[in-house]
Amino acid sequence: MRSEEKYCIVGARRGFSLIELLITTALILTMFVMTYGSRTKSRDLRQMQQCSRNLQSVFVALDIYANEHGGAFPVVTNAPSSEAALAVLVPKYTAITSPFICPGSGDADLPGGESFARRKISYAYYMGRRRAEVAEPLMTDEQVDVSAKTTGRPLFSQSGKGPGSNHKGKGGNILNADGRVQTTGPTAPRPFLLNNGVTLLNPRR
Repeated sequence: MRSEEKYCIVGARRGFSLIELLITTALILTMFVMTYGSRTKSRDLRQMQQCSRNLQSVFVALDIYANEHGGAFPVVTNAPSSEAALAVLVPKYTAITSPFICPGSGDADLPGGESFARRKISYAYYMGRRRAEVAEPLMTDEQVDVSAKTTGRPLFSQSGKGPGSNHKGKGGNILNADGRVQTTGPTAPRPFLLNNGVTLLNPRR
Protein backbone atom coordinates (compact mmCIF):
# COMPACT_ATOMS: atom_id res chain seq x y z
CA MET A 1 0.00 0.00 0.00
CA ARG A 2 2.79 2.39 0.90
CA SER A 3 4.59 1.41 -2.30
CA GLU A 4 1.56 2.37 -4.40
CA GLU A 5 1.19 5.73 -2.60
CA LYS A 6 4.85 6.48 -3.20
CA TYR A 7 4.47 5.64 -6.89
CA CYS A 8 1.47 7.95 -7.22
CA ILE A 9 3.31 10.86 -5.60
CA VAL A 10 6.39 10.41 -7.80
CA GLY A 11 4.20 10.07 -10.90
CA ALA A 12 2.37 13.29 -10.08
CA ARG A 13 5.62 15.20 -9.84
CA ARG A 14 6.71 14.27 -13.36
CA GLY A 15 4.10 16.35 -15.26
CA PHE A 16 3.07 20.02 -15.59
CA SER A 17 -0.40 21.26 -14.83
CA LEU A 18 -2.25 23.12 -17.58
CA ILE A 19 -1.89 26.39 -15.67
CA GLU A 20 1.87 25.95 -15.31
CA LEU A 21 2.16 25.18 -19.01
CA LEU A 22 0.15 28.28 -19.97
CA ILE A 23 2.21 30.52 -17.67
CA THR A 24 5.47 29.17 -19.07
CA THR A 25 4.26 29.66 -22.64
CA ALA A 26 3.16 33.23 -21.87
CA LEU A 27 6.55 34.05 -20.34
CA ILE A 28 8.41 32.66 -23.36
CA LEU A 29 6.22 34.65 -25.76
CA THR A 30 6.68 37.84 -23.74
CA MET A 31 10.45 37.43 -23.71
CA PHE A 32 10.46 36.77 -27.46
CA VAL A 33 8.37 39.87 -28.22
CA MET A 34 10.53 42.07 -26.00
CA THR A 35 13.76 40.77 -27.53
CA TYR A 36 12.49 40.95 -31.12
CA GLY A 37 11.03 44.43 -30.60
CA SER A 38 14.28 45.70 -29.12
CA ARG A 39 16.30 44.31 -32.02
CA THR A 40 13.89 45.84 -34.55
CA LYS A 41 14.11 49.29 -32.92
CA SER A 42 17.89 49.03 -32.81
CA ARG A 43 18.04 48.07 -36.49
CA ASP A 44 15.68 50.91 -37.47
CA LEU A 45 17.81 53.42 -35.53
CA ARG A 46 21.00 52.19 -37.22
CA GLN A 47 19.38 52.51 -40.64
CA MET A 48 18.15 56.02 -39.90
CA GLN A 49 21.64 57.03 -38.74
CA GLN A 50 23.26 55.49 -41.83
CA CYS A 51 20.72 57.31 -43.99
CA SER A 52 21.74 60.58 -42.33
CA ARG A 53 25.41 59.86 -43.06
CA ASN A 54 24.49 59.04 -46.68
CA LEU A 55 22.92 62.46 -47.16
CA GLN A 56 25.95 64.17 -45.62
CA SER A 57 28.21 62.26 -48.04
CA VAL A 58 26.09 63.29 -51.03
CA PHE A 59 26.22 66.88 -49.83
CA VAL A 60 30.01 66.92 -50.20
CA ALA A 61 29.59 66.25 -53.95
CA LEU A 62 26.73 68.77 -54.18
CA ASP A 63 28.83 71.42 -52.44
CA ILE A 64 31.73 70.90 -54.83
CA TYR A 65 29.30 71.18 -57.74
CA ALA A 66 27.85 74.43 -56.32
CA ASN A 67 31.38 75.85 -55.94
CA GLU A 68 31.89 75.43 -59.67
CA HIS A 69 28.44 76.73 -60.67
CA GLY A 70 28.07 80.03 -58.86
CA GLY A 71 26.41 78.56 -55.78
CA ALA A 72 23.72 76.67 -57.74
CA PHE A 73 23.01 72.99 -57.16
CA PRO A 74 22.35 70.73 -60.19
CA VAL A 75 19.50 71.62 -62.51
CA VAL A 76 18.51 69.47 -65.48
CA THR A 77 15.77 70.86 -67.68
CA ASN A 78 12.59 68.76 -67.64
CA ALA A 79 14.15 66.21 -65.27
CA PRO A 80 11.39 63.64 -64.54
CA SER A 81 12.96 62.29 -61.34
CA SER A 82 15.70 62.91 -58.82
CA GLU A 83 17.94 60.40 -60.62
CA ALA A 84 17.99 62.55 -63.76
CA ALA A 85 19.08 65.66 -61.84
CA LEU A 86 21.58 64.11 -59.42
CA ALA A 87 23.24 61.77 -61.94
CA VAL A 88 25.37 64.72 -63.12
CA LEU A 89 27.38 64.30 -59.91
CA VAL A 90 28.76 60.90 -60.99
CA PRO A 91 31.57 60.34 -61.75
CA LYS A 92 32.96 63.91 -61.94
CA TYR A 93 32.06 65.01 -58.42
CA THR A 94 31.97 61.60 -56.76
CA ALA A 95 32.63 58.06 -57.91
CA ILE A 96 30.97 56.58 -54.82
CA THR A 97 27.33 55.76 -55.48
CA SER A 98 26.40 53.79 -52.36
CA PRO A 99 25.26 56.91 -50.42
CA PHE A 100 22.45 57.44 -52.94
CA ILE A 101 20.71 54.30 -51.61
CA CYS A 102 18.90 54.47 -48.26
CA PRO A 103 19.63 51.34 -46.16
CA GLY A 104 15.96 51.07 -45.17
CA SER A 105 14.51 51.40 -48.67
CA GLY A 106 15.27 47.96 -50.06
CA ASP A 107 16.52 49.60 -53.28
CA ALA A 108 19.19 47.76 -55.25
CA ASP A 109 22.83 48.77 -54.93
CA LEU A 110 24.30 50.98 -57.64
CA PRO A 111 27.46 50.20 -59.60
CA GLY A 112 30.31 52.43 -58.47
CA GLY A 113 31.59 55.19 -60.71
CA GLU A 114 28.73 54.90 -63.20
CA SER A 115 25.86 57.26 -63.90
CA PHE A 116 22.59 56.16 -62.30
CA ALA A 117 20.39 58.24 -64.62
CA ARG A 118 18.65 55.05 -65.81
CA ARG A 119 18.62 53.38 -62.40
CA LYS A 120 16.83 54.09 -59.10
CA ILE A 121 18.06 55.99 -56.06
CA SER A 122 16.28 56.42 -52.71
CA TYR A 123 16.14 60.18 -52.23
CA ALA A 124 14.02 63.14 -53.26
CA TYR A 125 15.71 66.32 -54.53
CA TYR A 126 14.65 69.98 -54.46
CA MET A 127 15.95 71.03 -57.88
CA GLY A 128 16.59 74.75 -58.25
CA ARG A 129 18.00 75.41 -54.80
CA ARG A 130 21.09 77.55 -54.25
CA ARG A 131 23.66 77.32 -51.49
CA ALA A 132 22.50 80.67 -50.07
CA GLU A 133 19.14 79.10 -49.12
CA VAL A 134 20.74 77.59 -46.03
CA ALA A 135 17.55 76.82 -44.11
CA GLU A 136 15.72 75.20 -47.03
CA PRO A 137 15.55 71.45 -47.75
CA LEU A 138 17.84 70.20 -50.50
CA MET A 139 17.33 66.42 -50.32
CA THR A 140 15.15 64.10 -48.24
CA ASP A 141 14.15 60.49 -48.08
CA GLU A 142 11.57 59.70 -50.76
CA GLN A 143 8.40 61.71 -50.05
CA VAL A 144 4.73 60.75 -50.29
CA ASP A 145 4.33 63.06 -53.32
CA VAL A 146 6.03 66.00 -55.04
CA SER A 147 3.76 68.76 -53.76
CA ALA A 148 4.64 71.54 -51.30
CA LYS A 149 4.04 70.62 -47.65
CA THR A 150 2.69 72.77 -44.85
CA THR A 151 3.51 72.07 -41.20
CA GLY A 152 1.91 68.84 -40.00
CA ARG A 153 1.11 67.50 -43.47
CA PRO A 154 2.39 64.02 -44.47
CA LEU A 155 5.98 64.26 -45.64
CA PHE A 156 6.87 60.58 -45.46
CA SER A 157 4.60 57.53 -45.43
CA GLN A 158 2.68 57.10 -42.18
CA SER A 159 1.55 53.56 -42.96
CA GLY A 160 4.92 52.20 -44.03
CA LYS A 161 3.55 51.47 -47.49
CA GLY A 162 3.59 53.25 -50.82
CA PRO A 163 5.68 56.29 -51.74
CA GLY A 164 7.80 57.78 -48.99
CA SER A 165 8.30 54.56 -47.06
CA ASN A 166 12.11 54.37 -46.87
CA HIS A 167 11.86 53.93 -43.10
CA LYS A 168 8.56 52.02 -42.95
CA GLY A 169 6.38 54.72 -41.39
CA LYS A 170 8.94 55.94 -38.87
CA GLY A 171 9.81 59.18 -40.67
CA GLY A 172 12.97 60.12 -42.49
CA ASN A 173 15.90 62.47 -42.90
CA ILE A 174 16.08 65.97 -44.38
CA LEU A 175 19.29 67.46 -45.79
CA ASN A 176 19.28 71.28 -45.76
CA ALA A 177 21.14 73.45 -48.26
CA ASP A 178 23.82 74.20 -45.64
CA GLY A 179 24.65 70.50 -45.16
CA ARG A 180 22.78 69.97 -41.89
CA VAL A 181 20.69 66.80 -41.63
CA GLN A 182 17.52 66.65 -39.55
CA THR A 183 15.69 63.46 -38.58
CA THR A 184 11.93 63.80 -38.27
CA GLY A 185 8.72 61.82 -38.02
CA PRO A 186 6.34 61.19 -40.94
CA THR A 187 4.81 64.69 -40.89
CA ALA A 188 6.43 67.96 -41.95
CA PRO A 189 8.02 69.73 -38.93
CA ARG A 190 7.89 73.04 -40.80
CA PRO A 191 6.65 74.33 -44.17
CA PHE A 192 8.36 72.79 -47.21
CA LEU A 193 7.35 75.25 -49.91
CA LEU A 194 8.23 75.34 -53.59
CA ASN A 195 9.16 78.86 -54.64
CA ASN A 196 11.72 80.68 -56.78
CA GLY A 197 11.48 78.02 -59.48
CA VAL A 198 12.23 75.09 -57.17
CA THR A 199 10.84 71.69 -58.22
CA LEU A 200 10.58 68.66 -55.93
CA LEU A 201 11.66 65.46 -57.67
CA ASN A 202 11.02 62.03 -56.17
CA PRO A 203 13.04 58.99 -57.27
CA ARG A 204 11.43 56.89 -59.98
CA ARG A 205 9.18 54.05 -58.82
